[in-house]
Amino acid sequence: MKNKFWNFTQQDGAARRLRLEGEISQETWLGDEVTPAAFRAELFAGGGDLVVAVNSPGGDVFAAAQIYDMLLEYPGKVTVYIDGLATSAASVVAMAGEEVVISPVSCIMIHNPVTLAIGDSEEMQKAAAMLDEVKESIMNAYAMRTGIRRSRISDMMTAETWMNARKAVELKFADRIGTPDDSSSADAPEPMMFSRAAVTNSLLGKLQAKQKPVPQGTNITAAYERLNFLDGVL
Repeated sequence: MKNKFWNFTQQDGAARRLRLEGEISQETWLGDEVTPAAFRAELFAGGGDLVVAVNSPGGDVFAAAQIYDMLLEYPGKVTVYIDGLATSAASVVAMAGEEVVISPVSCIMIHNPVTLAIGDSEEMQKAAAMLDEVKESIMNAYAMRTGIRRSRISDMMTAETWMNARKAVELKFADRIGTPDDSSSADAPEPMMFSRAAVTNSLLGKLQAKQKPVPQGTNITAAYERLNFLDGVL
């Protein structure tokens, strides 16, 4: 099984907790029969309410879509708690919560899908068509939660929209600011905002850790998307 990015815990008298930390799958779940099955088995091994704590820059869009569907199927109440980042693919997972709670210092980010393609003009057209379909599927999750019209969501994704906690609640990507165990909302302190520079710095750290040098002329943002959103498709 690929590197495990999830962890289920259970404390006496408390709701089950699923923690999604870091990259959502370093490799795509497309065609993978082992990792999704292992996740499903752990998810449905228990019952009752479930708190899904998310702190992730994104990852494999196919993994995100399958986790989203599994959480919708889960028989107990699912509360998503964003306590850092829920960006790119991770923002799709976050939309599965019956209630979405965001920390006052957390962010959600949505953007267009991205892929790397090599080939002739026909291959480029196929890649473009595939990206259009992936975008449509992602928009379904956002539209169902927020009620925002699809044309506006499309524009937000094209613009790469970052939302601090207040903005996320205003746009209904989250229900309230606080923690899963409190009811704080409007009076929470103003959250901080993350920048593209912070994301780029994170990429550079990952590249050094993985000892994967960026080829000369490579766009840093494109490299980040390749490593941290989808190993093939964003």
